[in-house]
Amino acid sequence: MLSVLSRIIDIGMVALGALIAAAVHAQGFVWLDDMQSVSLAFDCLLVILFFPALGVYQSWRGKPLYDLLWRVTMGWIMVEVTGVLMSFSVHRADLLSRLWLAYWAVATVVLLIVTKAGVHAVLRGLRREGYNQKKVAIVGGAPYGKFLIEQMRSRPEAGFSPVLVYDEDDSRSHYEDTDAVEAIEGVPVQRDYAAMIDEMRRRSVRELWMALPMSKEKIIHRFVMEFRHDFVNIRFIPDVRSLTLFSQPMVDLLGVPAINLAASPITDLRVLPKRVFDRLFALAALTMLAPVMLAIAAAVKLSSPGPVFFRQRRKGIDGREFEIFKFRSMKVHKEEAGRITQATRRDPRITPVGAFLRRTSLDELPQFINVLRGEMSVVGPRPHALEHDDIYKDLVKGYMHRYRIKPGITGWAQINGYRGETDRIEKMMGRVRLDLYYMQHWSFWLDLKIVGLTFWKGFVGSNAY
Repeated sequence: MLSVLSRIIDIGMVALGALIAAAVHAQGFVWLDDMQSVSLAFDCLLVILFFPALGVYQSWRGKPLYDLLWRVTMGWIMVEVTGVLMSFSVHRADLLSRLWLAYWAVATVVLLIVTKAGVHAVLRGLRREGYNQKKVAIVGGAPYGKFLIEQMRSRPEAGFSPVLVYDEDDSRSHYEDTDAVEAIEGVPVQRDYAAMIDEMRRRSVRELWMALPMSKEKIIHRFVMEFRHDFVNIRFIPDVRSLTLFSQPMVDLLGVPAINLAASPITDLRVLPKRVFDRLFALAALTMLAPVMLAIAAAVKLSSPGPVFFRQRRKGIDGREFEIFKFRSMKVHKEEAGRITQATRRDPRITPVGAFLRRTSLDELPQFINVLRGEMSVVGPRPHALEHDDIYKDLVKGYMHRYRIKPGITGWAQINGYRGETDRIEKMMGRVRLDLYYMQHWSFWLDLKIVGLTFWKGFVGSNAY
């Protein structure tokens, strides 16, 4: 909800900046002329595309404000430059006042910075008053657990609230009341592992900070495996002198270095090219392929009764569900509750048109809508039906970790032959192995390579039916 509101505010500031620029340029209030209105509409669309790609709408809880303001400034400059270039490409640049564009650029960036700083200040104030807090469980006792609790309480504007501590240590000398409920700085201490897990799930605690020495790798592994299907952010916060031993991504939490053991990748400038590429590629694909998609839609509609699109719930990044779009390739039928039957060779449910679409992967084209909406990426692990997730999550190691990034239309597994039906557990293990390889070795250039190989090898696969 906050992300949607932020987008609305940004669009409003862009429009207000255009009006202010027009008033300054004309030395009095005037409405925008036709060309200025077209430029405003186009730049608003670019804001919707570019700002999410820059990470403007991610959670800025406990993160520096200057980073947000820098991204907003760079994002608006990108929007303005792209808009001007587009006006040159359609030979309409002569109809736009350069001075108005300059006024608009300055007015809008000022408005955006002021509103972002204001909203950030309001949220900080609300968190200081105890609202919009994220519950945090800590694994580890005094003195480091106590230090983390003190850090959270000394910076309430970050919005982290310690609610539970798990400590296996038998020593009770650091606790405030050894005769009653044990506590560190007023936070209850749990010693029973099963009770700790139950309480975290019951209270929907989504942050688990592990304040442990390096020698406690068994406890760390135990918690990581326990919550591998729960999408809990597990962060290892060790002694800073030992950080060089790790190659995992490190983030800053309340001024304390933390290593992400199982958490969504923090958006940074390194993934900016991927986010921008996704939206521009999807927009271009939908524009250029519109006639083809209309023809396919007509063929699907004529092939058998039913809707043009097949829609199904899938998991996206961090397990957030979304509705995936495909062209319908089967006759309308009803599955048993809780069961999804994969398509097989010569499946009687598949229509003749659907068979062609599935062999050529043309049934996947509507997923560019999902990419444009930010639910999918052009390149990434393929999302599976929720029922299949339930089956494979306990059978294939690392299966659910695939959902730590956005799912894709194509991926490293697909260009290496893992398309279509996974009728054996070995096939799914091979697909997951390649997906994890992609995640571990990701770069923007690897994405471009996968897109190129997808076109080079074609969209037809022997297992796609």
